[in-house]
Amino acid sequence: MTHRILIVDDELHIREVIRVALKKAGMTVFEARDGKEALTRFAADKPDLMILDIGMPEFDGLDVCREIRKSSDVPILFLSARDDEIDRVLGLEIGGDDYVTKPFSPRELVARVNVILRRMASRGEDARAPTAALSQGKLSVDPGQHIADFAGTPLRLTAIEFGILRAFLTRPTLVFSREQIMSAAYQLNIQVSDRTIDSHIRNIRAKLSAVNCDNVIETIHGVGFKLGRCEPQA
Repeated sequence: MTHRILIVDDELHIREVIRVALKKAGMTVFEARDGKEALTRFAADKPDLMILDIGMPEFDGLDVCREIRKSSDVPILFLSARDDEIDRVLGLEIGGDDYVTKPFSPRELVARVNVILRRMASRGEDARAPTAALSQGKLSVDPGQHIADFAGTPLRLTAIEFGILRAFLTRPTLVFSREQIMSAAYQLNIQVSDRTIDSHIRNIRAKLSAVNCDNVIETIHGVGFKLGRCEPQA
């Protein structure tokens, strides 16, 4: 199956570089020049993944991501013009799956796109295979159907957040290092910073806190993280 990728960037040269690299990798490419056009193209073209520049004028990439996440969990790979950790962390916290900093290697970008797409394909294979649901307290994750809920309330998780929770639930007594979390969530050998992992953990905690759970993941200082009680707040 040919993957459909939507590139969103206000710089023509950047779009051309990405378009050529993705087409060489056998993908179908669509383009948008700004955030508002991105939402229109997203609705019309139904891409399998978005490559989304953060720093666009008026309606930027973060705004686009927030809007997309209201109705879709399509993978989003952010582009950041600066090595600005605040932008990257915020992008991941609102639902991005990965990021690449400009200037970037087209080869690396294609590799990261492939990692995300393989993860999505693996999710589809999991959905077709009989897989037991996992639970702790009131938290339940069903890898086969790729759904999660807390006390019956559905959770909207990104693919990486889902992978992290699944890893914790699979080994509920283990204290995970950040490297182990990265391996479980990213599956292939893509290196991300400790701060990126912390962002995903913080985002999971925020989503569970919104449904009255403040003990989903415990921090073990100097070591890493482990699954908490996953019970409602008293």
